[in-house]
Amino acid sequence: MPTCGSEPCTPLTMMPAPGVQFTSPPVGDVNLDGDHNDSPLRFRAVDNVLGLASPPGLAEWELVQELMVALGDEPATAKEAKCVKEWREAMLEEMASIEHNKTWSLVDLPGGHHMIGLKWVFKLKRDEHRDISKYKARLIAKGYIQRQGIDYEEVFTPIARIESVRVFLAVVACWCWVVHHMDVKSAFLNGELAEEVYVAQPPGFITAEHKRKALYGLKQAPRAWNAKLHASLQELGFARSSCEHGLYTCGVKQSRLVVGIYIDDLIIMGESCKEIGAFKEEMKALFRMSDLGALTYYLCIEVRQGWRGIELSQAVYARKVLEKAGMGAYKPYITPMETRLKLSKHSTSPAVDAIEYRCLIGSLRYLVNTRPDLAFAVGYLSRFMEDPRQEHMAGIKHLLRYVTGTVDYGLVYARSNAEPGLVGYSDSDMRSTSGIIFFLDSNPKQRVVALSSCEAKYIACALAACHGVWLGRLLADVQGAKSSPPTLKMDNYKHIDTKFHCIRECVDNGAVRLAYAGTQEQLVDILTKALEKDRFRKLRELIGVTKLK
Repeated sequence: MPTCGSEPCTPLTMMPAPGVQFTSPPVGDVNLDGDHNDSPLRFRAVDNVLGLASPPGLAEWELVQELMVALGDEPATAKEAKCVKEWREAMLEEMASIEHNKTWSLVDLPGGHHMIGLKWVFKLKRDEHRDISKYKARLIAKGYIQRQGIDYEEVFTPIARIESVRVFLAVVACWCWVVHHMDVKSAFLNGELAEEVYVAQPPGFITAEHKRKALYGLKQAPRAWNAKLHASLQELGFARSSCEHGLYTCGVKQSRLVVGIYIDDLIIMGESCKEIGAFKEEMKALFRMSDLGALTYYLCIEVRQGWRGIELSQAVYARKVLEKAGMGAYKPYITPMETRLKLSKHSTSPAVDAIEYRCLIGSLRYLVNTRPDLAFAVGYLSRFMEDPRQEHMAGIKHLLRYVTGTVDYGLVYARSNAEPGLVGYSDSDMRSTSGIIFFLDSNPKQRVVALSSCEAKYIACALAACHGVWLGRLLADVQGAKSSPPTLKMDNYKHIDTKFHCIRECVDNGAVRLAYAGTQEQLVDILTKALEKDRFRKLRELIGVTKLK
């Protein structure tokens, strides 16, 4: 039986099956009722009549279980969760984790303090095929009632950005490394709180708590966990990157390990499987860990490691977006956007649901992480989220129909033994839309590292130079050695105004090198304008987006 502090908790119990006995009821027919007289009443236990069949109360309860499991529903309350065996087990597992980490102790609420409520949150964890892999129950604090300066001070915690993760995976492919994945169980319960926080009893368990460690839902919980993880990695000999605080490195050459952190997910990269295995054992000695083996799924991104290299895809996520939008059965389009499409913020066409429009834009923005061919269209349509009209929604539907035909496309980072170096392309259109693409090594057909498209205040070359310098520093941290300055290719130098002198300073300091790229060689056109189908297909292939299945 789980305990909370020094007192035992009341365990969650199954809904009791009612004790049922039956008698034959009258049916309303005089002849039948006359022949079937139950006076005096003769009660029978249901098992004596129907064998081992479940009584009606239990049968209904079992049906609720089966329906929730079959539909994959996530219960909204603890009462609903108690109807399903898997969720009850998940709740007990969460309570066991809280006790294992000595998260709270039993005390009376001191005068002058207020309590923070708790609630259960339930989440189905799914794999890359959308199959249920785990029933996860979290007991979280209602942190929204916390007061800054009283209940908490600082809340920020660093994570590895998705651009950095792409850099990691590109390096892994280029150097023929391997990448593994681990997850910290109940990570926030390991963080040490600087403040005293009092919470009410958790639903389904009878106790009172005095928190010694962090709990999910508290505003300072992520920071407390990150501080604990940072200190632990330092003890193991890892150093934090100065340009990416979600990146840690250790060792040199064959023994070098690189660890990327996203809250409680650890991506571990290295040449030696032996070194990776040793690191895993060290982490298991410090925390309760789930060893997920070779990286296959990360933040809705499917990762496939093979002889060809590393493939990144969001096919399952893309299908989910199409299903949500009701666009999965439409005939696909060849390009994501009409070539000469001009939309206005002052359109007189009828208004559409702004919330639906913004939800679709947000979903498509995340898809750009492995689909740079969508970047320009998504960025352009994002300009109209404040007051979307029918013509803007038509643009989104056009884009979704393009996704329908390219749902299995993704990025490929090819295997190579070459020393990685950065080559960037930069350009902008006449309306201040800037685009940047950086490649690892000099072969743009194989290894795309980082990409960005935005409506910029700065001209494209200055933006690219700043991004290139950051990527160069990040690459040096991953390699453990100073890397050569990135080469930045553009088709026109005349627009480098004195007010954008940072690009000149970068060249003078040797941080970047400039090179000329002809108009037809300018790969970044796919990020700055809508192209006709032949050129779009050509550039899509050149930037590394290809069909994976």
